[in-house]
Amino acid sequence: MTERQATIESTTGLRERKKQRTRDALLRVALELFTTQGYERTTVDEIADAVEVSQRTFFRYFASKEEVAFAVQEMVESHFVAELLARPPEEGPFAAMRNAVLGSWNTIGEAIEAVIPVELHMRTYRMIESTPALLAAHLRRSTDLEERIAGIVAEREELDLDADPRPRVAVAAFTGVMRVAGRLWGQGEDASMESIRTLTELYLDHLGPALAAEWRTSARTPGAHAV
Repeated sequence: MTERQATIESTTGLRERKKQRTRDALLRVALELFTTQGYERTTVDEIADAVEVSQRTFFRYFASKEEVAFAVQEMVESHFVAELLARPPEEGPFAAMRNAVLGSWNTIGEAIEAVIPVELHMRTYRMIESTPALLAAHLRRSTDLEERIAGIVAEREELDLDADPRPRVAVAAFTGVMRVAGRLWGQGEDASMESIRTLTELYLDHLGPALAAEWRTSARTPGAHAV
């Protein structure tokens, strides 16, 4: 590499690091404002002013407030999808999804903490769940993610997604469990990644028994109906 090439590379790297710092600062400030004074009450101008950049600079990094609100969640989801794509083909659908999500929780904590405190991520989760506009967007995004995961599962199993309902059914059950675990984590006091990983593992491990035909350990009275 020539001296000129090294200089160009160094300048480019410095520029990219500066852009990443600006984006991270906008994200942290936005989420702090959203979770302390409310999503609807927070304006783009407030976020930009707090970071000492222009509104135009904000829109270079984020298309909208909604995109900021889901930026960390998007990172978590992308991490999971990458883990799922990397699972060995001999694993069954549920095993692959379970191992992918647990594997992603082993490493995503560092990625989140490089941008925002995990405690702020928990507060953001609560804020999304309690803000009607964001909750609607969250459900829409979840539907899109489920379809993407179902496509990956169908491809792994060499199935036609439109002809075979099993990938969508399996993914619906899996993501339902994930939503329950996430909601309980958001309501708890422990904001650690270990906490959400433990909750996720516990609830995924109860998926099979919950789908069993019989839950009671004692025999039912013949002809009796559950109330």
